[in-house]
Amino acid sequence: MTHKKDRAGNLVCHIYLIILSLAAFFPLVWVLLCSVKTSGELTSDPTRFLPKQVTFDNFIHVIQELGFAGNIGNSLIIAVTTTCIAIVISSMAAYGIVRFFPKLGSLMSKVLVTTYMFPPILLAIPYSMVMAKLGLVNTRIGLIIVYLSFSVPYAVWMLVGFFKTVPIGIEEAAKVDGANKFQTFVQIVLPLVMPGIVATAIYTFINAWNEFLYSLILINSTDKMTVSVALKSLQGAEILNWGDMMAASALVVVPSVVFFMFIQNKIAGGMTQGAVK
Repeated sequence: MTHKKDRAGNLVCHIYLIILSLAAFFPLVWVLLCSVKTSGELTSDPTRFLPKQVTFDNFIHVIQELGFAGNIGNSLIIAVTTTCIAIVISSMAAYGIVRFFPKLGSLMSKVLVTTYMFPPILLAIPYSMVMAKLGLVNTRIGLIIVYLSFSVPYAVWMLVGFFKTVPIGIEEAAKVDGANKFQTFVQIVLPLVMPGIVATAIYTFINAWNEFLYSLILINSTDKMTVSVALKSLQGAEILNWGDMMAASALVVVPSVVFFMFIQNKIAGGMTQGAVK
């Protein structure tokens, strides 16, 4: 009797999860299908699910004529640079907090994460004034610096938990074998916390890729515009071309989804490892 109840409960859970997965996946499928429809079909029959005629004219128009490929390149440069710098700085900072300031480590990590208590809009004017005085308005470097001010504290807070899982005995054994502190950190500690570093890097990259507010404020030239602002500019056109909008949305969303699917196991493993203290 208990076995039958368990099977019925598992069946209900699976059906419920399947429904939730379909509900979450449907908007992406709808965007992809609409992106390969003709403009006439999108206007005359917008609720039709499958396209009558598959066309890639929307993607060609968005990439070649609207210059969306350049916007994707800008976002890649900014997001990748922000992620690399943030991971290098935060990994060394988190290791220093755990090993050299064990008593103050918890307090320091909590102080760092308090930067997320303030809404980004409150810091928009101060950041704009600082970047203007430094001459970094409308530059990728200025936008990267702003992103780092938010990414590094969060990355340090996440990585502190991962570095706490590394036994001190391993580092002491490496020291006995003649390794200095830098060699121990690079060759011993970093490989052990690599799942956590990968998870932190992915979250940092996605946040930088999707950021809209500061990109809109600090970047005012089309050739340096990121994908989030470029996508919004399509919506602000006098005549909204839904085919272009759907194709641009697919170019922004699909790479992130595919990339996330490939590394989701590392993220899950990294978050589980960091939760054990």
